[in-house]
Amino acid sequence: MPGIKGPSDYSQEPPRHPSLQINSKVPFNAEPPRSALASSYVTPVDLFYKRNHGPIPLVDDIDRMLPKYNVTATLQCAGNRRTAMSKTRKVRGVGWDVSAIGNAVWGGAKLADVLELIGIPKLTCSTQSGGKHVEFVSIDKCKEENGGPYKASIPLSQATNPEADVLLAYEMNEEPLNRDHGYPLRVIVPGVIGARSVKWLDSINIIAEECQGFFMQKDYKMFPPSVDWDNINWSTRRPQMDFPVQSVICSLEDVQSIKPGKVTISGYAVSGGGRGIERVDISIDGGKTWLEASRSQKTGAPYIADHVSSDKWAWVLFEVTVDIPYSTEIVAKAVDSAANVQPENVQDIWNLRGILNTSWHRVQVRVGHSNM
Repeated sequence: MPGIKGPSDYSQEPPRHPSLQINSKVPFNAEPPRSALASSYVTPVDLFYKRNHGPIPLVDDIDRMLPKYNVTATLQCAGNRRTAMSKTRKVRGVGWDVSAIGNAVWGGAKLADVLELIGIPKLTCSTQSGGKHVEFVSIDKCKEENGGPYKASIPLSQATNPEADVLLAYEMNEEPLNRDHGYPLRVIVPGVIGARSVKWLDSINIIAEECQGFFMQKDYKMFPPSVDWDNINWSTRRPQMDFPVQSVICSLEDVQSIKPGKVTISGYAVSGGGRGIERVDISIDGGKTWLEASRSQKTGAPYIADHVSSDKWAWVLFEVTVDIPYSTEIVAKAVDSAANVQPENVQDIWNLRGILNTSWHRVQVRVGHSNM
């Protein structure tokens, strides 16, 4: 595994794109403008959201011996759209808007191949010594671990399944990973919240129980609205893995002034666990009536929500052109291939950490008014 090349402190942070919206400087957390997301199926590296828990490590390069696989997969922070949830009731966490998400072509070795090299066959649920989970330990040190390393785990059955496409990745969009995104080696766990795709990978452990790290046991868990910080019991919930179906309008801001006439509404839709997007519905009257948007992945190719003709781990981009003669609320909701639908109201899914806000996405358009 890679070794630390130099001290990790905030004095040696890498340069970042000037259009990123910074949510916190230390540690650095930022997202691109929402308009940038819908303009490209594959998100440019410099416009991919940055999620960090500490300073960016300086790390030596690695040797690459196993066959390289490319997997197109969307990563989404569990806190995406947290800001909107916090308007219902206060939550704790980085104040993400709608762009803590991105889609990239990840290149690297399949974890199933790596584990097979050390004697763990593919499609293994448990080792002879009782190992049932694979733990990823980062070089990254963070305060939540009392200065120890960031870490997370996934089930061994997932890690050893070649169809799960878990990668030890060293490339992003056909280029070596940059420092923000885990150079020289990171984990990519497709279909799962971004917190499990550990960056700056230092070691891999086969363990009997789930990783006991902070971000597995005392964060990124989904609690009901009745639970608050005075009555929380972290042990009553499992660590969040798959993310629910999600869609966001990227062509319009939360409140935007427009001229009356034709308006193109576009954005992204995605679901976890390899589930495709069966439909994206758009309403221009606040949810009273609906029309279906077109969906696409690769340019010029029709999108079908199956694992044969689509990138099963990746988002789809949607688009529809409508006539908007008056001020109104525009709403988007998606349906995945398992018929899961986004919930209508954020109040129903409020949780104290503000994760997994997948409620209908709503924007207000004001026709004939000056810009806000």
